[in-house]
Amino acid sequence: MGRHEVEAYFEKIFDWSVLVARLPEGRQHPQHSCQKVFAAVFWGAIGRIPSFHQLESECRAGGLRHRIGPLSEDTLRYTLERLAPEAVLTLGCDVARRLKRNGVLRTDAAHGLIVAAVDGIEICQSYVRCCDTCLERTVERMIDGVVQTAVQYYHRIVAVAVVSTPFPIPLGLRFQAPGEGEVACAQALLEELVGQLGRRFVDVLVADALYFGKPVIDAIEALGLDWVCSVKDNQPELVAELARRTSDVMPAETVTPDVVTHLWYVPDVHWAAGDRSVRCVKEVRRAAQTRVHVQREGGHCTRHKTVVWDESTNLYASSLLELACSPGGLAALGRARWRIDTEVFQTLTKECQLKHPAVHQQHDQAFVVLTMIRILAYTLLLVFFHRQVLSHARHTPPTLCQIARQIVPAFAQVHVDSS
Repeated sequence: MGRHEVEAYFEKIFDWSVLVARLPEGRQHPQHSCQKVFAAVFWGAIGRIPSFHQLESECRAGGLRHRIGPLSEDTLRYTLERLAPEAVLTLGCDVARRLKRNGVLRTDAAHGLIVAAVDGIEICQSYVRCCDTCLERTVERMIDGVVQTAVQYYHRIVAVAVVSTPFPIPLGLRFQAPGEGEVACAQALLEELVGQLGRRFVDVLVADALYFGKPVIDAIEALGLDWVCSVKDNQPELVAELARRTSDVMPAETVTPDVVTHLWYVPDVHWAAGDRSVRCVKEVRRAAQTRVHVQREGGHCTRHKTVVWDESTNLYASSLLELACSPGGLAALGRARWRIDTEVFQTLTKECQLKHPAVHQQHDQAFVVLTMIRILAYTLLLVFFHRQVLSHARHTPPTLCQIARQIVPAFAQVHVDSS
């Protein structure tokens, strides 16, 4: 997979060079433009380059020497520190608008609704390194066999991603500020996204039970969004009422070779904390899971696969009207929230260095911008992979990670045309 194909696709679909040219310059009389530094960090993120030291080597004598040219680590840090996060968010929203216009966000899985999930994740935990915007907590840790109390520094980000599409598409992220809760951070991010993208860009928001409270639900509805939230012990009155309403009702059963589902549906459960009625479903799923057991016999290890049935019970509440979504569809929307964790956060952590602080201490804004660029690069490469590689593959296609690692070395093969 050559880098010409990737660059050409970005130009054709997104007018990428035009969008990048709009980034504001935050320095006076720079030797290297903001667009050049952004391109270096962006293609480094595409190619899974974890550190600025390695990125500097790639720009000086590696795959990016013709595409970017020499750039120092100090230049990368200094430029990102003066690049406004709002500008990168605007760039990401421009990409999202073009994806919607091209039909990438269209799906029949949720009755044509665009469903987004919101969730948070912790990154960059450390007992030594910190910045002005780090969150702090006191934890117990083992040091030389003795349990001691220590201050742990970390960051927490909240992200919103479309999960109704065949592959999840991140829309934006926000770093949680000191003294700010995850819910307040998510609310600020949603307001920012709605301000950029419009009220009807997303139809339904799905979230964990942490977000199921009257203030945040009122804020979500004020933004013009319907919602589906998990219900847990933080709403004991609703849980008890739902248990009472479903105790004498036979569930609807759905059986497939790998999953057995029992579904109870109550269209008008009184939610005392919100002083209103909500639609609720109770779902009990038994899913077949393959477990691998390693058995040692002599000097050899033998692996045995067994199938076990895992059972889970989930409760969901929603503001969606009955005509807009069936009970089974309501449960499916509630489960869709898991995709932001299992497909977005896990992939970003394992393959895209989400938790690798290439720049952090004394460069808190640069760290924010770097993280936003990494997620933007992941999103664009994911779109290219699904829309251009998988859709045109005649044989077994390469994986997303394989394509990512081919792109930066491909820049060294041929000089970029000057035209």
